[in-house]
Amino acid sequence: MPFLKNPSKKNSPSQKFSLTLHRKKQCVNIMKYTEFEDLISSARMRKYITACGNDTRKAMKLYRLNLKLSQEMFTVISCFEVILRNKIDKVMQQYFGNDWLRDSVANNGIFFSDNRVEQTRKIITKAYNELVRENNYSHTKLLSQMEFGVWKYMFNNVQYRLSGRHLLSVFPNKPRSTPQMRIDNSKIFLELDYINNIRNRIAHHKPICFGNPVCISDVYTKVNYNRIKTLFSWMGVDSKRLLYGMDNVESKCLEIMNFLT
Repeated sequence: MPFLKNPSKKNSPSQKFSLTLHRKKQCVNIMKYTEFEDLISSARMRKYITACGNDTRKAMKLYRLNLKLSQEMFTVISCFEVILRNKIDKVMQQYFGNDWLRDSVANNGIFFSDNRVEQTRKIITKAYNELVRENNYSHTKLLSQMEFGVWKYMFNNVQYRLSGRHLLSVFPNKPRSTPQMRIDNSKIFLELDYINNIRNRIAHHKPICFGNPVCISDVYTKVNYNRIKTLFSWMGVDSKRLLYGMDNVESKCLEIMNFLT
């Protein structure tokens, strides 16, 4: 809609808003690449520059797009992590009591004396001691202090056996094992390990928009995104309904794949 040039006539409210927005855009002082690189670091920007054919403007745009994709992916991972944790907790409470996590590292607890689970025991004990020191212990608070890796390792062979081999019931809809493909605790552990890896990449601000060799690719993100959706279905969770209004991973992948064309 053109702006009225006749000073005797007033612009409508919508025209005034458009004019203000237009002026603001003109006033934006876009950061130069040299300053951007100095703040972000040349080492961190190297992949972006390579993938964008040394075009610094596109490299900055790709960096921003990767951050947006990371935010969207982390939202999905966070929902998955909370639901996985809660489902594990329900199963473990059923067999080991309401404070099973605290009790697991106490004398005669399931993780107390086995040296093969020393790292898990240390993580749980440290978190528990901090809550006690703050006079703030509750099972739910201790549960929330655990990192994703704790839940992943509940499915490794040692911890799966120590906890009574009950945790596959977290995935009631998983396919049956076949001679060609075993869907057991080891398979679940491997799938969770992949998800943990991309979670850690995002948490440490590493890119998730590249393939090998360095090129723009959404394959890594999409494979793990689909892995999460598969595990949701195995848990009996309708991920489409759960993530309604929160899941923009595919649209952000599309932006990244299309921005150079």
